[in-house]
Amino acid sequence: MVTRPARRDRRSTLAVLRRLGPYLRPVRGAVALAVGAALAATLAGLSVPLVLRGVLDGPVAHGDLGALPPLLLAVLGLGVLEAGLFWVRRRVLSGPITGVERRMRADLYHHLQRLPAAFHDRWQSGQLLSRAVGDLATIRRFMNFSVVFLLVNTLVVVTGTLLLLWLSPVLAAVQVATTLPMIALVARYERRYREVARQCQDQVGDLATAVEESVLGVRVLKAFGRGPHLARRFAAQARELRRRELRRVRMLAVQWTVGIVLPELALAGQLAVGGHAIAHGAMTVGTLVAAITTTSYLRWPIDSLGWMLAEANNAAAACERVWEVLDAPVSVADPERPRALPAPARGRLRFEGVRFAHPGSHRELLRGVDLEVRPGETVALVGATGCGKTTLTALVPRLYDVTGGRVLVDGVDVRDLRLADLRRAVAVAFEDPVLFSASVRENVRLGMPDATDEEVRAALRVACAEEFVDALPWGLSTRVGEQGLTLSGGQRQRLALARAVLGRPAVLVLDDPLSALDVHTEAEVEAALRRVLRDVTALVVAHRPSTVRLADRVALLSDGRIAAVGTHEELSATCREYRTLMSTMDTEVPGTLVVGGDVRREERPTRDQVREAVAR
Repeated sequence: MVTRPARRDRRSTLAVLRRLGPYLRPVRGAVALAVGAALAATLAGLSVPLVLRGVLDGPVAHGDLGALPPLLLAVLGLGVLEAGLFWVRRRVLSGPITGVERRMRADLYHHLQRLPAAFHDRWQSGQLLSRAVGDLATIRRFMNFSVVFLLVNTLVVVTGTLLLLWLSPVLAAVQVATTLPMIALVARYERRYREVARQCQDQVGDLATAVEESVLGVRVLKAFGRGPHLARRFAAQARELRRRELRRVRMLAVQWTVGIVLPELALAGQLAVGGHAIAHGAMTVGTLVAAITTTSYLRWPIDSLGWMLAEANNAAAACERVWEVLDAPVSVADPERPRALPAPARGRLRFEGVRFAHPGSHRELLRGVDLEVRPGETVALVGATGCGKTTLTALVPRLYDVTGGRVLVDGVDVRDLRLADLRRAVAVAFEDPVLFSASVRENVRLGMPDATDEEVRAALRVACAEEFVDALPWGLSTRVGEQGLTLSGGQRQRLALARAVLGRPAVLVLDDPLSALDVHTEAEVEAALRRVLRDVTALVVAHRPSTVRLADRVALLSDGRIAAVGTHEELSATCREYRTLMSTMDTEVPGTLVVGGDVRREERPTRDQVREAVAR
């Protein structure tokens, strides 16, 4: 399993959250209106104690019941106003904030698509998934609620404390004496809580990766009976997540316990001090009730400050994880001054002193590759497993960039071309065909969304896939399912090949895309390719002797360099390493027949036989 990338140096919560500014700027009007509505609502609620004081020290104390209804209506009006303003706060903010979440998710997805293959080699897919879904939801909840009430409740606590000072400095002192320990506790736990929150979110990413790998590889797990083993490993990861979540809950429990006990102590202290003052005539009943009501009203803002600071830390941890992806450099990008390919493109492909080492590795996989593929020529690239054949082909469409030397198409360095122009001129079919949960038509048209059904069918005929596609329940409109697992391996490879040839590319790169085809289908596909795309330059990673024999020339990759180039016959006669490699290929299981208990090698057409068939 790919390890999770190391985290960056930790910054303050405020510094991390400040980066949300560009996303919030377009909706700052809605945020300001929501803050204003929430503040007005809480101030309306905070005005009720003053009305109660007037009721108790006025009509109730003097027995003037005629003056009571207006004051009661004022309390009712303040309650209705408070409820209405909270409704306004939610109504005006929810839409814009969900729009912010949508833009952030779109930016994250767009950046993921632009990042080079080397980035995705290092990152677990579950970690990326948890960032795009769970972390952005956490940020949205913070922006929609906590960011507003952090400001509003802070102002309410200050205003309520000033109101208590005006009502009774002694009662205000009791309130402050119980609030300060709460603030100190929150400050103590802030840094620790954010670290625990980050650990929990990372563990969720690991768990998502485990689920995804198990679902995608369920056939392998079942075939090897490894389901129970993976279940135990998953349970261990789930227990670790539970342990970390419980640690976070324990920290919150301490905050909430203190947040409940201290306000109760404040109320008890105010009752004791206020009762003593009333008994000695130093305070009215209305003042004491107003102070206690104000303290009770401040209970939620004070309690929530700790909870919302915890939410701020959750959001900061989520932001850190999102920024880690958004800050990843796009090393494979369009040049500042792009060049254009000659028109029409001829497809001359040339490697000049190409060197390559994977990021973070000091060992060069390619150490100076020199190779030219002439227009209309097919060159088979062969070599031992792990010698860098697939990596070399990936340099042509710039899935990776060379670390030395150049790759040229029609004399233009691929790094000087726009990626869109390069990838229109170069098509790739991979050894592991990836299909998406979409229709056959959408999968084949992936590189040419505007292709007509006639063009799609022509590409399917090239890949010898039209017959089986027509046999599907809805033909081109049939959905192939996630990863195309509803199809056979050969059918998936033929659809991937059709996708590659649909745009009639100038250069066709085939990373052994025929490995899952049966003998006759492979010969038909190769014959059709030569008939329809005879002017296309092709670089083919070959693992079968039959594929090698169909190429015009063969290039042997060894020790990071091209060791020999020539026809199959020439290399067989002059290169010992090539002969050894071919003898290894000949021992492959595919291409055998079992007849009467005897295993016999099935004869495959040679290059000349295929060309004769095409000519006929």
